[in-house]
Amino acid sequence: MEQRIITTHLNVYHFTELEPEIQVLVNKAKEQFQKAYAPYSRFNVGAAVLLENGALFEGNNQENSAYPSGLCAERVALFYAHAQFPDVPVKAIAIAAYTNGSIVETPITPCGGCRQVMVESESRFNHPFDIYMIGRTQIYHVAGISQLLPLQFSETDLANQ
Repeated sequence: MEQRIITTHLNVYHFTELEPEIQVLVNKAKEQFQKAYAPYSRFNVGAAVLLENGALFEGNNQENSAYPSGLCAERVALFYAHAQFPDVPVKAIAIAAYTNGSIVETPITPCGGCRQVMVESESRFNHPFDIYMIGRTQIYHVAGISQLLPLQFSETDLANQ
């Protein structure tokens, strides 16, 4: 047997330490969780996507009583961005959540489905992007989805079959 260790590099910021364009992105994600439709979980999530051309796109989670029919904020924002600019890579995404009367203390991370969509977005353009996960006082940052999903499934796996 061989054992391998996978490491993740995570930066922790306070809002004031972020670049101005990322501060705008974070604020847009926070605005979006206020517009989420989450009557079942009461866990409102907002996301904002910054494209390389400077365009900003926002999204929020949309729940449905038939749970699989809802959609996460990250996917709403990414799909909206790619629908409007199908040939422009993502520069960064910010994700924020609100529950029990306030923004979450510990930054949330994207679910598995959203991580896989991020893999596709990065591989589509061969362009990793920054992911900012927002908590009440701290913001987690990773450079590329490989930091959150190191063992990825992508189009190269399909070609190897």
